[in-house]
Amino acid sequence: MSDFIATIDLSEWRAGGARAAEVEAAVDAGLQRAGFLLVSGHSIPEALAAEVRAAARRFFALAPDIKARYAARVGERGWIGPGMEANAYSEGGQTPPDLKETFALGAFEPTGDASADALWFLPNVWPSEVPELESLLGEYQEWCRTVTAELLALFASALRLPRNPFEDLAAHPTWTLNVNHYPPLTEVGEPEPGQFRIGPHTDFGTVTLLDREPGVAGLQVYSDDSGWVDAPFVPGALTVNIGDLLAHWSAGRWRSGRHRVLPPSPAAAQEDLVSLIYFGELDHDALVRPLGPPLGSRADLPTVTSGDFIRERLDAISIG
Repeated sequence: MSDFIATIDLSEWRAGGARAAEVEAAVDAGLQRAGFLLVSGHSIPEALAAEVRAAARRFFALAPDIKARYAARVGERGWIGPGMEANAYSEGGQTPPDLKETFALGAFEPTGDASADALWFLPNVWPSEVPELESLLGEYQEWCRTVTAELLALFASALRLPRNPFEDLAAHPTWTLNVNHYPPLTEVGEPEPGQFRIGPHTDFGTVTLLDREPGVAGLQVYSDDSGWVDAPFVPGALTVNIGDLLAHWSAGRWRSGRHRVLPPSPAAAQEDLVSLIYFGELDHDALVRPLGPPLGSRADLPTVTSGDFIRERLDAISIG
Protein backbone atom coordinates (compact mmCIF):
# COMPACT_ATOMS: atom_id res chain seq x y z
CA MET A 1 0.00 0.00 0.00
CA SER A 2 3.02 2.31 -0.09
CA ASP A 3 1.88 3.77 -3.42
CA PHE A 4 -1.81 4.12 -2.49
CA ILE A 5 -1.27 7.79 -1.59
CA ALA A 6 0.75 9.66 -4.20
CA THR A 7 3.71 11.77 -3.04
CA ILE A 8 4.41 15.00 -4.92
CA ASP A 9 6.80 17.93 -4.59
CA LEU A 10 5.20 21.30 -5.31
CA SER A 11 8.58 22.89 -5.97
CA GLU A 12 9.06 20.54 -8.92
CA TRP A 13 5.74 21.65 -10.38
CA ARG A 14 6.67 25.30 -9.93
CA ALA A 15 9.90 24.70 -11.83
CA GLY A 16 8.04 23.56 -14.94
CA GLY A 17 9.33 21.26 -17.64
CA ALA A 18 9.05 17.51 -17.92
CA ARG A 19 9.06 16.94 -14.17
CA ALA A 20 6.06 19.26 -13.76
CA ALA A 21 4.11 17.12 -16.20
CA GLU A 22 5.00 14.05 -14.13
CA VAL A 23 3.68 15.79 -11.00
CA GLU A 24 0.40 16.58 -12.76
CA ALA A 25 0.01 12.97 -13.84
CA ALA A 26 0.72 11.78 -10.29
CA VAL A 27 -1.89 14.18 -8.90
CA ASP A 28 -4.60 13.01 -11.30
CA ALA A 29 -3.86 9.35 -10.62
CA GLY A 30 -3.58 9.88 -6.86
CA LEU A 31 -6.90 11.73 -6.59
CA GLN A 32 -8.63 9.06 -8.66
CA ARG A 33 -7.18 6.33 -6.47
CA ALA A 34 -7.46 7.75 -2.95
CA GLY A 35 -8.43 11.42 -2.91
CA PHE A 36 -5.25 11.94 -0.87
CA LEU A 37 -1.75 13.25 -1.58
CA LEU A 38 1.44 13.73 0.41
CA VAL A 39 2.77 17.16 -0.53
CA SER A 40 6.31 18.37 0.09
CA GLY A 41 7.88 21.56 -1.26
CA HIS A 42 4.89 23.57 -0.02
CA SER A 43 7.02 26.31 1.61
CA ILE A 44 5.07 26.57 4.89
CA PRO A 45 7.83 27.07 7.49
CA GLU A 46 8.15 24.03 9.75
CA ALA A 47 9.19 26.30 12.61
CA LEU A 48 5.91 28.23 12.30
CA ALA A 49 3.84 25.05 12.44
CA ALA A 50 5.79 24.00 15.55
CA GLU A 51 5.12 27.37 17.22
CA VAL A 52 1.41 27.15 16.41
CA ARG A 53 1.23 23.66 17.85
CA ALA A 54 3.05 24.70 21.05
CA ALA A 55 0.77 27.71 21.58
CA ALA A 56 -2.30 25.56 20.97
CA ARG A 57 -1.13 23.09 23.59
CA ARG A 58 -0.93 25.96 26.07
CA PHE A 59 -4.56 26.79 25.30
CA PHE A 60 -5.78 23.20 25.53
CA ALA A 61 -4.00 22.84 28.88
CA LEU A 62 -6.21 25.57 30.40
CA ALA A 63 -8.95 24.57 32.82
CA PRO A 64 -12.27 23.66 31.16
CA ASP A 65 -14.08 26.60 32.77
CA ILE A 66 -11.56 29.01 31.24
CA LYS A 67 -11.82 27.43 27.79
CA ALA A 68 -15.60 27.59 28.12
CA ARG A 69 -15.37 31.40 27.90
CA TYR A 70 -14.58 30.85 24.23
CA ALA A 71 -17.11 28.06 23.61
CA ALA A 72 -18.48 27.62 20.11
CA ARG A 73 -20.54 25.19 18.07
CA VAL A 74 -19.38 23.28 15.02
CA GLY A 75 -18.85 25.76 12.19
CA GLU A 76 -18.32 28.71 14.55
CA ARG A 77 -15.15 30.32 15.91
CA GLY A 78 -13.60 29.48 19.25
CA TRP A 79 -13.35 26.38 21.43
CA ILE A 80 -15.42 23.39 20.33
CA GLY A 81 -15.24 21.20 23.39
CA PRO A 82 -15.52 17.43 23.82
CA GLY A 83 -18.89 15.91 23.00
CA MET A 84 -19.87 18.49 20.37
CA GLU A 85 -19.13 16.60 17.19
CA ALA A 86 -19.49 13.14 15.65
CA ASN A 87 -18.14 13.02 12.11
CA ALA A 88 -19.55 9.56 11.40
CA TYR A 89 -23.03 11.14 11.50
CA SER A 90 -22.27 12.47 8.00
CA GLU A 91 -22.32 8.87 6.77
CA GLY A 92 -25.54 8.07 8.55
CA GLY A 93 -23.88 6.37 11.51
CA GLN A 94 -24.99 6.92 15.10
CA THR A 95 -21.76 6.87 17.09
CA PRO A 96 -20.59 8.33 20.38
CA PRO A 97 -19.00 11.81 20.11
CA ASP A 98 -15.50 12.14 18.68
CA LEU A 99 -12.73 12.10 21.30
CA LYS A 100 -11.26 15.51 20.60
CA GLU A 101 -11.46 19.21 21.24
CA THR A 102 -10.90 21.96 18.69
CA PHE A 103 -9.85 25.59 18.50
CA ALA A 104 -11.39 26.98 15.32
CA LEU A 105 -11.01 30.15 13.30
CA GLY A 106 -12.23 31.12 9.88
CA ALA A 107 -12.58 33.70 7.15
CA PHE A 108 -13.30 37.08 8.65
CA GLU A 109 -13.17 39.65 5.81
CA PRO A 110 -16.81 40.75 5.36
CA THR A 111 -18.42 40.80 1.93
CA GLY A 112 -21.01 43.50 2.66
CA ASP A 113 -23.83 40.96 2.38
CA ALA A 114 -25.16 40.91 5.94
CA SER A 115 -26.69 37.44 5.77
CA ALA A 116 -23.56 35.90 4.22
CA ASP A 117 -21.25 37.69 6.65
CA ALA A 118 -23.26 36.50 9.66
CA LEU A 119 -22.82 32.91 8.52
CA TRP A 120 -19.40 32.75 6.88
CA PHE A 121 -17.34 35.82 7.80
CA LEU A 122 -17.60 36.24 11.56
CA PRO A 123 -14.92 37.82 13.75
CA ASN A 124 -12.51 35.31 15.22
CA VAL A 125 -12.26 34.70 18.96
CA TRP A 126 -8.85 34.95 20.65
CA PRO A 127 -8.09 33.74 24.19
CA SER A 128 -6.41 36.40 26.29
CA GLU A 129 -4.62 33.64 28.24
CA VAL A 130 -2.61 32.68 25.13
CA PRO A 131 -2.33 35.98 23.20
CA GLU A 132 0.31 34.68 20.80
CA LEU A 133 -2.27 32.40 19.16
CA GLU A 134 -3.72 35.30 17.18
CA SER A 135 -0.53 36.28 15.37
CA LEU A 136 0.70 32.71 14.92
CA LEU A 137 -2.55 31.36 13.51
CA GLY A 138 -3.01 34.50 11.43
CA GLU A 139 0.35 33.95 9.76
CA TYR A 140 -0.22 30.21 9.39
CA GLN A 141 -3.57 30.62 7.63
CA GLU A 142 -2.04 33.07 5.14
CA TRP A 143 0.52 30.44 4.16
CA CYS A 144 -2.23 27.81 3.89
CA ARG A 145 -4.36 30.05 1.70
CA THR A 146 -1.41 30.51 -0.67
CA VAL A 147 -0.74 26.76 -0.83
CA THR A 148 -4.43 26.04 -1.43
CA ALA A 149 -4.53 28.43 -4.38
CA GLU A 150 -1.42 26.79 -5.80
CA LEU A 151 -2.88 23.30 -5.40
CA LEU A 152 -6.11 24.32 -7.13
CA ALA A 153 -4.07 25.71 -10.02
CA LEU A 154 -2.17 22.43 -10.14
CA PHE A 155 -5.42 20.44 -10.15
CA ALA A 156 -6.76 22.47 -13.08
CA SER A 157 -3.48 22.00 -14.93
CA ALA A 158 -3.51 18.26 -14.24
CA LEU A 159 -6.75 18.05 -16.22
CA ARG A 160 -5.34 20.21 -19.02
CA LEU A 161 -8.09 22.78 -18.59
CA PRO A 162 -7.61 25.85 -20.81
CA ARG A 163 -7.74 28.12 -17.75
CA ASN A 164 -7.88 27.80 -13.99
CA PRO A 165 -11.59 28.09 -13.02
CA PHE A 166 -10.77 28.45 -9.34
CA GLU A 167 -9.41 31.95 -9.88
CA ASP A 168 -13.04 33.07 -10.23
CA LEU A 169 -14.56 30.61 -7.76
CA ALA A 170 -12.19 31.32 -4.85
CA ALA A 171 -11.73 35.08 -4.85
CA HIS A 172 -13.27 35.48 -1.35
CA PRO A 173 -13.21 31.95 0.07
CA THR A 174 -14.84 30.67 3.25
CA TRP A 175 -11.76 28.94 4.66
CA THR A 176 -11.62 27.40 8.12
CA LEU A 177 -8.62 26.48 10.25
CA ASN A 178 -9.10 23.92 13.01
CA VAL A 179 -6.50 22.98 15.59
CA ASN A 180 -7.55 19.55 16.85
CA HIS A 181 -6.37 18.14 20.17
CA TYR A 182 -6.62 14.39 20.69
CA PRO A 183 -6.14 13.84 24.45
CA PRO A 184 -4.46 10.69 25.79
CA LEU A 185 -6.28 7.59 26.95
CA THR A 186 -5.27 8.42 30.52
CA GLU A 187 -7.40 11.58 30.25
CA VAL A 188 -10.46 10.50 28.28
CA GLY A 189 -10.77 6.94 29.57
CA GLU A 190 -11.66 3.82 27.61
CA PRO A 191 -13.52 4.67 24.40
CA GLU A 192 -17.09 3.52 24.02
CA PRO A 193 -17.87 0.94 21.34
CA GLY A 194 -17.65 2.61 17.93
CA GLN A 195 -15.99 5.73 19.31
CA PHE A 196 -13.02 7.35 17.54
CA ARG A 197 -10.87 10.41 17.87
CA ILE A 198 -12.61 11.30 14.60
CA GLY A 199 -15.18 8.93 13.16
CA PRO A 200 -15.16 7.74 9.55
CA HIS A 201 -16.08 10.50 7.11
CA THR A 202 -15.14 12.46 4.04
CA ASP A 203 -14.43 16.17 4.21
CA PHE A 204 -17.15 18.39 2.85
CA GLY A 205 -15.51 21.12 0.83
CA THR A 206 -12.62 21.70 -1.53
CA VAL A 207 -9.07 21.01 -0.31
CA THR A 208 -7.86 20.04 3.17
CA LEU A 209 -4.27 20.68 4.29
CA LEU A 210 -3.26 18.60 7.29
CA ASP A 211 -0.10 19.07 9.35
CA ARG A 212 -0.18 16.11 11.71
CA GLU A 213 1.86 14.30 14.31
CA PRO A 214 2.47 10.57 13.82
CA GLY A 215 0.92 8.30 16.39
CA VAL A 216 -0.18 4.79 17.26
CA ALA A 217 -3.80 5.97 17.19
CA GLY A 218 -3.48 8.22 14.17
CA LEU A 219 -4.92 8.83 10.73
CA GLN A 220 -6.26 6.01 8.59
CA VAL A 221 -7.45 6.21 4.98
CA TYR A 222 -9.95 3.89 3.33
CA SER A 223 -8.87 1.76 0.39
CA ASP A 224 -11.33 -0.21 -1.76
CA ASP A 225 -8.79 -3.01 -2.00
CA SER A 226 -7.55 -3.22 1.60
CA GLY A 227 -10.07 -1.40 3.78
CA TRP A 228 -8.61 0.89 6.41
CA VAL A 229 -4.86 1.49 6.14
CA ASP A 230 -2.53 3.69 8.18
CA ALA A 231 -1.79 6.91 6.31
CA PRO A 232 1.92 7.27 5.51
CA PHE A 233 3.79 10.01 7.33
CA VAL A 234 6.67 12.03 5.90
CA PRO A 235 8.20 14.67 8.20
CA GLY A 236 7.62 18.14 6.80
CA ALA A 237 5.06 17.01 4.21
CA LEU A 238 1.41 18.00 4.29
CA THR A 239 -1.27 15.34 4.07
CA VAL A 240 -3.72 16.75 1.51
CA ASN A 241 -7.13 15.45 0.58
CA ILE A 242 -10.01 16.73 -1.48
CA GLY A 243 -13.54 16.95 -0.14
CA ASP A 244 -17.04 16.24 -1.37
CA LEU A 245 -17.40 19.55 -3.22
CA LEU A 246 -14.29 19.12 -5.36
CA ALA A 247 -15.18 15.48 -6.00
CA HIS A 248 -18.60 16.72 -7.14
CA TRP A 249 -16.92 19.28 -9.43
CA SER A 250 -14.82 16.48 -10.94
CA ALA A 251 -18.07 14.59 -11.64
CA GLY A 252 -16.73 11.44 -10.03
CA ARG A 253 -13.31 11.45 -11.67
CA TRP A 254 -11.68 12.15 -8.30
CA ARG A 255 -12.83 10.75 -4.99
CA SER A 256 -13.40 12.50 -1.71
CA GLY A 257 -10.89 10.75 0.54
CA ARG A 258 -12.59 8.73 3.28
CA HIS A 259 -10.64 8.76 6.54
CA ARG A 260 -10.79 8.47 10.32
CA VAL A 261 -8.57 8.97 13.37
CA LEU A 262 -8.31 5.91 15.60
CA PRO A 263 -9.35 5.98 19.26
CA PRO A 264 -6.57 6.32 21.83
CA SER A 265 -4.79 3.02 22.31
CA PRO A 266 -3.78 1.17 25.49
CA ALA A 267 -0.48 0.54 23.69
CA ALA A 268 0.22 4.29 23.89
CA ALA A 269 -1.91 5.46 26.80
CA GLN A 270 -0.04 8.78 27.12
CA GLU A 271 -0.20 9.63 23.40
CA ASP A 272 -1.34 13.25 23.06
CA LEU A 273 -1.60 14.61 19.50
CA VAL A 274 -2.31 18.03 17.96
CA SER A 275 -3.19 18.46 14.28
CA LEU A 276 -3.42 21.67 12.23
CA ILE A 277 -6.20 21.36 9.65
CA TYR A 278 -6.89 24.02 7.04
CA PHE A 279 -10.07 23.66 5.00
CA GLY A 280 -9.51 25.63 1.81
CA GLU A 281 -12.86 26.49 0.29
CA LEU A 282 -14.48 28.41 -2.56
CA ASP A 283 -16.56 31.57 -2.30
CA HIS A 284 -19.77 31.05 -0.32
CA ASP A 285 -21.87 31.82 -3.41
CA ALA A 286 -19.67 30.03 -5.96
CA LEU A 287 -21.67 27.98 -8.43
CA VAL A 288 -19.93 24.66 -8.87
CA ARG A 289 -20.72 23.11 -12.24
CA PRO A 290 -19.47 19.52 -12.54
CA LEU A 291 -17.13 18.73 -15.39
CA GLY A 292 -18.76 16.96 -18.27
CA PRO A 293 -17.46 13.78 -19.89
CA PRO A 294 -14.88 12.79 -20.94
CA LEU A 295 -13.07 14.47 -18.01
CA GLY A 296 -15.88 13.83 -15.57
CA SER A 297 -17.21 10.32 -15.07
CA ARG A 298 -20.86 11.37 -14.83
CA ALA A 299 -23.14 13.72 -16.76
CA ASP A 300 -26.09 13.75 -14.35
CA LEU A 301 -24.76 15.80 -11.42
CA PRO A 302 -26.40 19.17 -10.67
CA THR A 303 -24.78 22.55 -10.25
CA VAL A 304 -24.53 23.39 -6.53
CA THR A 305 -23.75 26.48 -4.47
CA SER A 306 -20.63 26.05 -2.35
CA GLY A 307 -21.92 27.51 0.92
CA ASP A 308 -25.22 25.62 0.89
CA PHE A 309 -23.44 22.37 0.04
CA ILE A 310 -21.02 22.68 2.97
CA ARG A 311 -23.50 24.07 5.52
CA GLU A 312 -25.80 21.09 5.09
CA ARG A 313 -22.94 18.73 5.94
CA LEU A 314 -21.67 20.76 8.90
CA ASP A 315 -25.14 20.68 10.44
CA ALA A 316 -25.22 16.90 10.03
CA ILE A 317 -22.21 16.29 12.31
CA SER A 318 -23.19 18.70 15.09
CA ILE A 319 -24.45 17.23 18.36
CA GLY A 320 -27.10 19.09 20.30
